[in-house]
Amino acid sequence: MERLNGRVAMVTGSGQGMGLAIAHACAREGAKIVIVDIHPQTIEAAVAEIKERNCVDAIGIKMDVTNKAEVEKGVKQVLDTWGRIDLLVNNAGGALNAPHKLEEIEEKHWDLVVNVNLKGAFFCCQQVIPAMVKQGGGAIVNMSALAGHWRASLAGVQYTAAKAGIEGLTRQLAYDFGPQGIRINAIAPTVTMTGDRIQGLWDAKGEEEKQRVLAQIPLRRLSTMQEIAAGVIFLASDESSYITGITLDVCGGRYLR
Repeated sequence: MERLNGRVAMVTGSGQGMGLAIAHACAREGAKIVIVDIHPQTIEAAVAEIKERNCVDAIGIKMDVTNKAEVEKGVKQVLDTWGRIDLLVNNAGGALNAPHKLEEIEEKHWDLVVNVNLKGAFFCCQQVIPAMVKQGGGAIVNMSALAGHWRASLAGVQYTAAKAGIEGLTRQLAYDFGPQGIRINAIAPTVTMTGDRIQGLWDAKGEEEKQRVLAQIPLRRLSTMQEIAAGVIFLASDESSYITGITLDVCGGRYLR
């Protein structure tokens, strides 16, 4: 049985990479998909791919999640189209090619990473939650990382700070809106091959360093985008109906609480 059958799933940063993998996973579970991305050239192709592979309805919206007016307009477009939003996945973000060495981080790097990851998630929650309250419930999954409660492997302190903020945002909103039937959780992957940047950073490591990283992971391998997407589906579906306010580590045992 499709776990998200007929629900409307809005996934930010879903024109490619991890976001697109999550959108496909939601579509395979029967959801109608809203592809949200800042890059217009990726949106049309992603929507067509979702429709072709999964035979579900899908629309695309160009949105800068750090721009409140654009977020408000985009959410309104979804509501005008389908009348509801059952799932919001705040995936837009990442390290965004910013330097990771402390001495190389400039104010513009800090602002970019914190704004896209944290402020963007806040703006999307702020606009979507009232609609979820009105319709009687919904689910939100925020993309964190092990950096949010441990440390970063391939990113700087601005990324760590942003992801820690995501986890705080998740806990507070879960507490505030649980009574209205809205579940809000986060997911924290370890290093996952999500695109050329991560692949390049991994490939640049020597074989000895790669083995050292893998030795820290009990399952002795990196995760796949599909495995992270599976965690999102669990948190989005009724299988986790009594779970809210948590950060789910999907990390092969790299971080053990």
